[in-house]
Amino acid sequence: MRVGQNPAKSLTQAPKPRRITAVLLTYVPYLSGYYAQSLEVFRATLESLWQHTAEDLDVLVFDNASGPEMRAYLRQAQRAGRIQYLILSQRNMGVVGAWNIAFQAAPGEIIAYADGDVFFRPGWLPAALRILETFPRVGMVTARPFAAEPSLWSATRAWAEQDPEAHAEWGRFVPWEVFRDFNVGLGQPEAQVRAAYEQARFLRITYRGVTALAGASHWQFVAYKRVLQTVLPLDYTRPMGSDVRNLDRALNQRGYLRLMTPEPWVDHMGNTLPPDARAFLGQTPAASRSAAAAPGPRWAHWPPVRKVLLAVYHRIFRLYHRGG
Repeated sequence: MRVGQNPAKSLTQAPKPRRITAVLLTYVPYLSGYYAQSLEVFRATLESLWQHTAEDLDVLVFDNASGPEMRAYLRQAQRAGRIQYLILSQRNMGVVGAWNIAFQAAPGEIIAYADGDVFFRPGWLPAALRILETFPRVGMVTARPFAAEPSLWSATRAWAEQDPEAHAEWGRFVPWEVFRDFNVGLGQPEAQVRAAYEQARFLRITYRGVTALAGASHWQFVAYKRVLQTVLPLDYTRPMGSDVRNLDRALNQRGYLRLMTPEPWVDHMGNTLPPDARAFLGQTPAASRSAAAAPGPRWAHWPPVRKVLLAVYHRIFRLYHRGG
């Protein structure tokens, strides 16, 4: 039995969501080892998003069963107005599982997605939106050039070669420093990166006065929600790994364009704070040092020993974090 009048009925206005929803994915089970700096990395992601985005947007964070430290930070950030929508999953749904939920839950017409280790530069959103809103049938736009897998943007190439309004040309249109920073940041040896750069060729497309490179990636992109809904829910079996490319494959198979900006507007940080992000947060180098960044003894990198140690590490992780 209801007693009295619900006070909410006296409200005369209800806020509407903004046109753009930034969706961020987090998973920080503890603050040691691999994850020692991960909370600070995500803090750089969230703060750079707010400070370097002039356009109005809402922020939705999907937390994939993080530990208490990360959860406490997220709740504090929501109270401070940094997060408008916060989804706290009891279990780690994996990247694709989180996408299936978060992309449907995001209320905006446009979704600006990023993993929880992306640093946003000033002007990143207009650069991506210009491509998204100019090119036809766009599936996603990544705000940084890199050597994207050609098989995942074959529909983009086919369109560029057939549409009379599209001017397509091949070349090494990405400077070495930009190419290097991204690939070395993924942990690749510089010699390997240099060899890959010597072989790299990019497809540059100019359409109605706007230029983009062919290719995109699931780690950061801007897309129309209605387009993402055409491929959801995505199938998956593993929390990470090759299944994350199911989004790339699905959009390409349906003929959507996958594009990226010619200039770098976002950076991939990984699990440690790079110097520019550390300075952005006002930290000194000493404040961010951790055992995770130490190279370790040389014998530990000998392949047979490394294989055994990583297997033990994996078993220990699963023992303590079965829900992860």
